[in-house]
This record gives sequence, C-alpha cells and structure tokens, in this order.
Amino acid sequence: MSEPPPPGPLRVALHIAAALTLGLTQGLGNQFVASNAQAIQGQFLVTANEAQWLTAAYTATNITATLLLYKVRTQFGLRVFTEAGLALFAALSLLHPLVRDFPSMVALRAAAGFAAAPLSTLAFLYTVSVLAQRFKLSVGLSVGLLGSQIAPPLARLLSPHVLDHAGWEGLNTLECGLALLSLAIVLMLRLPPNPRSKVFGLPDAISFPMLMLGMGLLSLVLSLGRLYWWFEAPWLGWCLAGAVMLLASAAAIELNRAQPMLELRWMAQPTMLLFTATMLAARFVMAEPVTGAVGFFQNLGLLNENMQGMQMAIIAGTLAGTAISCVLVAPQRAPALHAVGLACIALGAWMESFSTSLTRPPEFYLPQGLIAFGTALFLPAAMAWSLAWVFRTGPRFLMSYLALFLASQVLGQQIGSAVLGTFVTIREKFHSSHIVASLTLQNPNIALRVQQYGAGLRPVLEDTAQRDAQGLARLGQLATREAYVLAYNDLFLAVAAAALLMLLALLLHRAMAALRAAAPHKTA
Repeated sequence: MSEPPPPGPLRVALHIAAALTLGLTQGLGNQFVASNAQAIQGQFLVTANEAQWLTAAYTATNITATLLLYKVRTQFGLRVFTEAGLALFAALSLLHPLVRDFPSMVALRAAAGFAAAPLSTLAFLYTVSVLAQRFKLSVGLSVGLLGSQIAPPLARLLSPHVLDHAGWEGLNTLECGLALLSLAIVLMLRLPPNPRSKVFGLPDAISFPMLMLGMGLLSLVLSLGRLYWWFEAPWLGWCLAGAVMLLASAAAIELNRAQPMLELRWMAQPTMLLFTATMLAARFVMAEPVTGAVGFFQNLGLLNENMQGMQMAIIAGTLAGTAISCVLVAPQRAPALHAVGLACIALGAWMESFSTSLTRPPEFYLPQGLIAFGTALFLPAAMAWSLAWVFRTGPRFLMSYLALFLASQVLGQQIGSAVLGTFVTIREKFHSSHIVASLTLQNPNIALRVQQYGAGLRPVLEDTAQRDAQGLARLGQLATREAYVLAYNDLFLAVAAAALLMLLALLLHRAMAALRAAAPHKTA
C-alpha cells in the first residue's frame, strides 16, 4: 500500500493554529485566576490566602487527570477522549459567571482542572499528526509547547483591559469563549483515529482514587504551604502524610498488575529518572518570572498594568526561542541547546540580582527576555532527546511518556514556586532582622527621619508622640520593603547559581560520555 499524500499547507496551518488555541485555552484559564488575586478578593470578599485556593484546586485535579488520560484515549478512542473532555470543560466554563459564593467557585475550578487536562496533550497531537517526519520533533514539539508558555505573560497582559471593561465576569466570559472555540476546533478538525484496546480493569477502581487523592493532597500542600507556613498549620502535615500513604499504596498496586495504569518500572529506568529530574530542576529555575520578577514588583506596589512592557518582552523572548527551536531542535543537538538555554537563564537572573527599590519593569525587559528565550530553547530540546529514547524502547510507552512529562511540568512548577517563595520569606526575615537592629532612635539620623515622616501628619495629629509613632511605623514599612528587595536579589542569585550548576552537570555528563566513547573497549 502506498502512503497517504502529505497534508497541504492549509491543513498544516489549521493544525498549528488549533494547537496554539488549545494550549492558550488550557493556560489562560488557570492564569487568569492566578494573576488576579486582588480581583478575586474583591469579588468574593476573601483573604489573600483564601483566594489561592482557586489555583490550588485547579492544579490538584489537573495533574491527576493528566496521568489518567492516556488510558482513556487507548480504550475509548481519540474522538471520545477529545470531544467528551472539551464538552465538559466548555459546560463548566459556562457555569463560571453564574457562581457567586466562594466554596462553589473552588469546587468549580477543581472540576475545570480535571476537564481541561486533555488540552495540553491535544496541542502536541495536533502538530505532530500533520507534520512531515523530519519536522515532528522540531516544529511539532516547539509549537505544541508555545501556547502554554506564552499563557502566563499573555494573561497578565490582557487582564487589566478585560477587568476595566467587564470586571471579573469578563475574564470568565473570555475563558468560556476559548473553551467553546476549542470544542468547535476538535469537532471540525478531526485527528486520525488511534488503535483501541481494553486497558481498564477492576484494580483501576482502587488505584486511581488513591492516585487522585494522593496527588491532589500533595498539590495542595505545595500550593498553600508557604502561605499558611509549613510548620504552623497542622492540616498541612496531615495532608502530606495522607499523600505519602496513598501514593505508596497506589504504587504497590500498580507494580503488581499485568496492565498497570502507570508503567512505573519503565518510568524507574535511569534514562527516565534523569529526564524527570531534569524537568523538575528546569521548572525550578523557570518559575523565576512569576515568583521572582512579578513578585518583586508586586512587593513594590506595582500592578499588572504597570508590567505590560515586561510581559511583552517575555512573549518576544519566547517567540524568538521557539523560532530557533523549530529550526535546530534534534536529539543530537539537545546538549548544545540545553547549554545555551541554561546560560541565558543564568545570565538573565544574574542581571536582575542588582535590583533596588527604585528598579522598574523596563530594567527587566532584557533579563526576562533572556530567561524566556532560554526556556523556549530548553524544553523542546529536552523533549526531543527523551522522545527519541522512548521510540527506541517502544512506541507503546509514548502516552505514558506524555503523561509523565505533562505531570512533571505541573508538579515541577508547583515545587519551584513553593521553594522560591519560601526562600524569599526566609531571606526577608533574615534581612529585616539586621535592618531593624540598626534602627535605633539614639542614632540622630534615624530620629530626624522619624520626625520628618511624622511632620507630614501635623495638620491631622496635634500630639507629638502620636506623630512620632506614625513616623516610626512608616520607617518600619520602608525597612520591610528594603528587606524584600534584598531577599529577591538573593532569589535571583540563587536561580542563577542553580542554572549554572545544571549547566556544569550537563558539561560534566557530556565530558564523561566522550571519555567513555574514546576509551578502548575491554573484554573479560
């Protein structure tokens, strides 16, 4: 039989546009919530910590559904996999504008995270299925990742304009429109069918609830631990203990099954462990734009509308890196692209480490562009290298690999945000203690500054002692601000150091591989 003719340029363009739309729909839905905490607080009358429950609920179910989807696709077919998942996501999006109380919104976001899980996988399938063989690893992977990569800066770019014109309901309507558009795309632009086989069994009814609850509890701990603080909220410890127990029980069941939900033995091979560790470490340094740069300016009092230019620089860096990846990505070039990407991330983070309280977003355009460029180079190259190994070991592991990759992205981002956020809090307390220790009223300069701050309140406060107290409080606020600036500088340096350590480990690994290849083979 002759092979079918290659798709025409129009069909390729439609598939690429579909992949970008699906990736953006998945990313923007969560990022609209994550980047507008103040709007959520005002809409539902909740605290800052409570508002984070919306993001935590979404990611907790999304990561679990991602691990399940490859078996759903194998048993029920690609059409059911796509249409049912997107129909549910669109239906849940239609309910968002109708919800008025916060607990219902948390439950709805959890359901939306579960229903939106097919979108990331579909973004890859739409590009890979239509491209010629020589472009599948380069263009396919790069474009498949692009939508989810530009979603965070694009959400912060669009949110102020939508909120100004339509409020919180406008963001819900936009997410609903994207969900309906994605559903229309998969109904009109069908993917080729995949072979089907029965893979679900009775043990799935036991192991999957364990896996779902375990990953959900772990995700909640990672999302909320630094907000409620790790050692102060007892329920965090109970959640973590429950997650460990449930995940260990699920792993014990899966390891003794003929057709496991997750190929744990295959995932435990050294190559896959190296890939997973690489992805988690990469996500740690790639969490810097949100936890680092955005957090830095938010502590200085800036809002999303004040960071529009910086978000555009991130998008530009991502597009530039994606364009180069489309041309250069190949398994044999992965180490070189990894090295360039890590070097760009390290350089960008190091440039940001000289910030002061007078630093403003334009000074971050180049560093953030470099970090985005490095990220766009690193991820497709890592996927190309690991996918080449997967195809050599057996194509039947492909969907397990995609599930592992997508889950590691969500979990790695949570780990990165949790570690970096905790690091900032600890370093802020350290710097604050040193600054406050030097603020004594016996220092004439400090006493004069307190009087100057209180002098502005003379028209409303006649009592000198009260004015001095207000001036001292103002001085304490400035000390806290400067402590946060120093803490974020420490964070930027830590990210640069982590990227350099990863680069050094990569170079050592390549050097050892070259030495092994050059050494003469010894026989027993």
